[in-house]
Amino acid sequence: MAMDGVPGSLGTSVGFSLRLGQTLFSCASLLFMSLGVEFYSYTAFCYLVTIMGLVIPWSFTLALVDGYSVLVKCPVRQPGVLVIIAAGDWVLSVLTLAAACSTASVVDLLFHSGGSICSPKCCSRYQLSAAMAFLTWFLSLASALLNIWLLPSL
Repeated sequence: MAMDGVPGSLGTSVGFSLRLGQTLFSCASLLFMSLGVEFYSYTAFCYLVTIMGLVIPWSFTLALVDGYSVLVKCPVRQPGVLVIIAAGDWVLSVLTLAAACSTASVVDLLFHSGGSICSPKCCSRYQLSAAMAFLTWFLSLASALLNIWLLPSL
């Protein structure tokens, strides 16, 4: 199986789309979380901000690599580089899932507190942030799986 036969792997147009989606959703998650100044009060929200702060440069950098590879029609074929990228994808995918789950659970607790702790407007922003984090995780997992699928063929 050649590298060109795995859509979504590093250096393909589908991979570029996945990375761009990860970048956009993680930026949206960070934006919705940062609009509320109260997020510093909750560890899960700070964790989400930290992880999204890691995902954004990772995904954006790899989107640039994918875009360049697509434009010059020369995909990255070094096994060492691909192993590092696959490992980074897996680590960030797990961290993103943990951040999204912890944020969603805290938002659910705050939302069901009757509005005494969190205003409905603020809680809805936190819910949107958690939803964007889950979408980021889904795209990150897809990238990780596709890059892992590619490794045995090298």
